[in-house]
Amino acid sequence: MRVGIVGVGWFGFQPEVVDYSFREMMFKAAQRAYEDAGGLDPRSEVDAFVSCQEDFWEGISIADEFAPDPVGGAMKSVYTVTGDGLQCVGQAYMMIRSGLFDVVVVESHGKPSDVETLNEVIFTATDPISLRPLGLENVHALAALEARAYMSKFGVAEDHLEAVVEKAHKAGVKNQRAVYASPGKSRSATPVVAEPLREADVAKFVDAAVVVVLASERVAKRYNDTPVWVDGVWWSTEFSSLEFHDWAFPLHAREAADGAYTQAKIADPYKEVDFAEVDNRYSFKELQHIEALRLAPRGTAKDLLADGAFCPGGRLPVNLSGGALAEGVPFEVHGLARLSYAVGVMRGEVKAEVDKAETAVVHSWRGIPTTTSVAAVLRI
Repeated sequence: MRVGIVGVGWFGFQPEVVDYSFREMMFKAAQRAYEDAGGLDPRSEVDAFVSCQEDFWEGISIADEFAPDPVGGAMKSVYTVTGDGLQCVGQAYMMIRSGLFDVVVVESHGKPSDVETLNEVIFTATDPISLRPLGLENVHALAALEARAYMSKFGVAEDHLEAVVEKAHKAGVKNQRAVYASPGKSRSATPVVAEPLREADVAKFVDAAVVVVLASERVAKRYNDTPVWVDGVWWSTEFSSLEFHDWAFPLHAREAADGAYTQAKIADPYKEVDFAEVDNRYSFKELQHIEALRLAPRGTAKDLLADGAFCPGGRLPVNLSGGALAEGVPFEVHGLARLSYAVGVMRGEVKAEVDKAETAVVHSWRGIPTTTSVAAVLRI
């Protein structure tokens, strides 16, 4: 039984959404998703709801209690996951494949503008023995260590990071959600955040909510004539202690991708995938994740990028949306942001420079200091 995406709705994607609470943002995104799914009635036609969020970001204990009402799930089955929204898609995929559910709604939201002590919140997630006692003032120092390890091992230069940043901002100009897109801005002109990372290498935060409606093959076309099929989805968490982590290569992304490709029966991703939306909340991460997703052999993403392979109109465009560098990072919504953009491209609703848009891979990483990645294969 295949699982299809039959409705997508989003709201926000602004540095600060002032006039709406996170609950109202969820409601707005849900309204749009249900309209997109042919006017679906959540009270009578949805079997279950899944919400991906993190109490730390909400600043509210047991924040999942706020999930049911805004999406129409009051007094119905609502499941909550502490993870990225793409993990929620994985949960919905399993629920539908079990044969016990026909329609499942996935929701994720993030309001970074409400968090006053972001640095401290992130450090609360670090290892209490090896990292937290260091009292680092800059959380990006952890990413900088990974960047340096990767760059040293594979001969990646700062010019390559410049190329990633330039590509992201040029692509973002065509994405209505990409509020941070600023083509022509020189990476080298921005201040150093944590060597070798500069301000332009680090994605900023954004407030957003995304709701996705998934349905079994049996009922999908009741809601949408052209569902986008989820043919594989997998996630992986590597060692939680960073001292055991491979700093130069994201094994978690490789494992997630391999699981999704096996489900989707993809043998050679570089030849079979038409385009990709991957996590690039740090510029070097785009290159790392391209290689981890087997879209390039290890150490070669920089060269293929220089040849134009991953640019709009190239052999395998990566982040036609501009990714997080152009759109921003909406906490746990990030994976659904990548998914929703890919769905728009595959439906033809988003005009993108891609020769073919029949098969896509979508990826998200939960950010420092986590070692969790999710990958999904989409087809039409």
